[in-house]
Amino acid sequence: MTRQIRVVNPETLATPNGFSHVAVDTVGKRVFVSGQVAYNDAGEIVGEGDLARQTQQTLENIGRALKAVDLGFEHVIKLTYFVVNLNAQAARTIREARKPFLVHDQLPASTMVGVASLAREGLLLEVEAEAVLPAN
Repeated sequence: MTRQIRVVNPETLATPNGFSHVAVDTVGKRVFVSGQVAYNDAGEIVGEGDLARQTQQTLENIGRALKAVDLGFEHVIKLTYFVVNLNAQAARTIREARKPFLVHDQLPASTMVGVASLAREGLLLEVEAEAVLPAN
């Protein structure tokens, strides 16, 4: 029996602890990227205290995860943002910082949720992505 789910942990991302970075539903053609944060490949926080820089690093990490399964942001259909101390200014900062990553005439569905904290002090945002595999 062929496995329906393939998991991928790209070497270009910090080593995961208790999860896989990417899960691919090979039958339903959906790809799920675990919540990414502003870690460099050594697991160090990039842009501590700087939401714009953390947004950029987080989306770069999502891009690396997608690339590991031969996809890009044009395949993303849903993004979910978890933001520490979310307010109107934080939302504007994130929207501005994400512009270079998203396909402007094909913006994915998205949800932005305010949270009290994330898994590690100093992280300001975590983003999950859902993408679809192209039709063969």
